Amino acid sequence: MNRLMIFCTVLGMMIAAQLQPAAAQSVRIKDLVEFDGVRSNDLVGYGLVVGLDGTGDGLRNAPFTEEIMTNILERLGVNVTGEQFRPKNVAAVFVTGRLPPFARSGGQIDVTVSAIGDAKSLLGGTLIMTPLNAADGQIYAVAQGTVIAGGAAAEGDAARVVQGVPTSGMIPAGARIEREVDFDFSELSSLRLALREPDFTTAARIEQVINRAFPGRIARMSDSGTISVDLFNAGTRSPAHAVAQIENLAVEPERRARVVVDQRSGTIVMGRDVRISRVAVSQGNLTLRIEEAPIAVQPNPFSEGETVVIPRTEAEVAEEPGIGLAEVPGGTSLSEVIAGLNALGVSPRDMIDILKSIKAAGALHAEFVVM
Repeated sequence: MNRLMIFCTVLGMMIAAQLQPAAAQSVRIKDLVEFDGVRSNDLVGYGLVVGLDGTGDGLRNAPFTEEIMTNILERLGVNVTGEQFRPKNVAAVFVTGRLPPFARSGGQIDVTVSAIGDAKSLLGGTLIMTPLNAADGQIYAVAQGTVIAGGAAAEGDAARVVQGVPTSGMIPAGARIEREVDFDFSELSSLRLALREPDFTTAARIEQVINRAFPGRIARMSDSGTISVDLFNAGTRSPAHAVAQIENLAVEPERRARVVVDQRSGTIVMGRDVRISRVAVSQGNLTLRIEEAPIAVQPNPFSEGETVVIPRTEAEVAEEPGIGLAEVPGGTSLSEVIAGLNALGVSPRDMIDILKSIKAAGALHAEFVVM
């Protein structure tokens, strides 16, 4: 029995088995949408890391490090005007963090510290008090603490080894919140739900589920990515209680048929709704091998002449047996085709080429994403 017959037999057995479709799983609304107004805010600051073991910025190449160090020392009452100092244990850094929604003064958040000069490592350094600003230019937090670097570096006279990224690290709970975002959630009379993956069917199902859980029709779908909720008529004690009830309602999301392939690793990921129309598939492998075997010709002993290298090339083209012309019935799921190709021992990269050809023929009814 040849490979073509095996392929057709495997596909025929899978189709005849009439496999039951996988039961759809319900997902909480909180995992499908973003609540308007309930969001985090990015923070950024410019600071100085001290206490490094000779791995800091070279001040000749990073004059901004000397400038900020001078400013910090003068604020502390140390006059360094006109002084020439070249320490190697300091580094200028950017400090980034994220202010979570409804964060209150006195709370703590994690921050990431990244070198911006030519420092070799931040391992063992300490971040000096650094204010963190939001997009409006206001200071919302202040960061300070010991940097936990994400790597290590070692070097000798002729070699250097770097593991990870020693010029970047983080400070857990390294920033304290000093200012709150001016937002009163309890005063909201309406709320918009924004789908992370807009889809009309999913938005309609969310609307139906919310309207069944609350008296009256408080939810209305505006488009494929937005559902408006009337919190004033939700019949709850507060908008927060209404959102707490809404976000735990279960909905069956509708996903687009999609096939994602990674050519570097040969990974193929597909949805259960991917279908293939009637199509014929034929695949073969062509191998080209070229070898160089030059020959050196030398003159006779005690005679005039030079050694000559004569090139000699061997080229060979071999075609390995692949999949013959196989017809895939219409309505077959892609998972069945993949299972049949796996049974034949087709490599992942050849499988990706086959899927590309099926998509180009217009028989693969799904969004084809190549990474």
